[in-house]
Amino acid sequence: MINKKIINNLPSTIGVYLFKKNQEILYIGKSVNIKARIKSHIENAKLNKKEYLIVNQADNIETIAVETEFQALLLESELIKKYRPKYNVIWKDDKSYLYITITINDEYPKIFLVRKHDIKENNKKALYFGPFSSTKIAENLISEIRKIIPFCTEKKLSNKPCFYSKIGLCHPCPNIIENTKDKEVKKQLKRQYKNNIKKIIDIFNGKITRILDDFYKKLKKLTSEENYEKAIEIRDKIFRLEKLLNNPIQEEEIINDDHKSLILLLSELKKYFPQIKKLSRIECYDISNLQNQFQVASMVVMTEGKIDKKEYKRFKIKNHNLSSDFERIKEVLERRFKNDWPLPDLLVIDGGRPQVNIVLEILKNFNKDIPVIGIAKNPDRLIIGQENFLTVKFPQTHKGFNLIRLLRDEAHRFAKKYHLKIRNKNFLI
Repeated sequence: MINKKIINNLPSTIGVYLFKKNQEILYIGKSVNIKARIKSHIENAKLNKKEYLIVNQADNIETIAVETEFQALLLESELIKKYRPKYNVIWKDDKSYLYITITINDEYPKIFLVRKHDIKENNKKALYFGPFSSTKIAENLISEIRKIIPFCTEKKLSNKPCFYSKIGLCHPCPNIIENTKDKEVKKQLKRQYKNNIKKIIDIFNGKITRILDDFYKKLKKLTSEENYEKAIEIRDKIFRLEKLLNNPIQEEEIINDDHKSLILLLSELKKYFPQIKKLSRIECYDISNLQNQFQVASMVVMTEGKIDKKEYKRFKIKNHNLSSDFERIKEVLERRFKNDWPLPDLLVIDGGRPQVNIVLEILKNFNKDIPVIGIAKNPDRLIIGQENFLTVKFPQTHKGFNLIRLLRDEAHRFAKKYHLKIRNKNFLI
């Protein structure tokens, strides 16, 4: 059975988790916060038979961290397909695994949802992606992708354009292509349709960056040509694709009520900041922007060891001439300390020595004696805000260290969410 020691060592990051009994995999799931999700499994086990069987039989939990929720969705599907855990089958006898299929060998490949029992073994005429844990997730995924890259779902061709071609979800429509008299135009349209399918396959293979880069190049070209109508279409595709990549698949409450983590963190920090008496309030900052545009920052807060969303603040960078994150950090913190908000016992910045140094300079200007640490990446490590900028590495299972990682990830999520909101309102010319 899963015990507290196992749960306490789990990361509070985006990723996939595997409930295991010895080497047998019982259940595979995904989450934007693995630790919080496992805690919800434990709670649900008190009421739900399936959850009880998973939690009660498992003796270990394996985790795999990823960068985005979409990567977690793809990895979850891949692992379920590989291992076929018995508790991932939908809890009804008339249900089975759900897949998205692409009929790659058709003249005009189509995309459908199919059940496992409808899949022909060794079928080389189609690609299958999944399985997906619910019809809703799979349908929403197809719906969102279709708004970005249109495709056909009709099984047979006809002499008339399909309904979806009229609303831009099937373009170029195979029915229109087949009825095109000009051979060269027909050839070009058919190539365009197949290129769309290739892009969709790339998306399901996790190769989204390539498609985003292509969209940004098109947007830049259309804008320079003052073709604003087409530019708006590409802009909207970028928003949808980035939302698919970055937004949570399902919202989960971030939970952290393990005060032992706070005690451990305080104990570690006292080695470098003897003046620290408590960690009642911790603030963490992150900057988000795109090529120096739509510049925003986030401040997330932990109060008494718990995420405190009511204390969150977001900042829209006012000086648009700032060219570096260092300058943006300076503006944000100057604005923050001009407000009569409670002072933090610890200030955390997403970044390394340069970012920490900027924070120290600002605190000196405001005559504030607040301990500062940075959290740098690859691998995650702490930068101590003192003259020698000591780098401190911790085991990935260190609960105090993971408290800072949780804050960093939450600051990044909150900043990214605001950044995308600003872009959605203003991004074009």
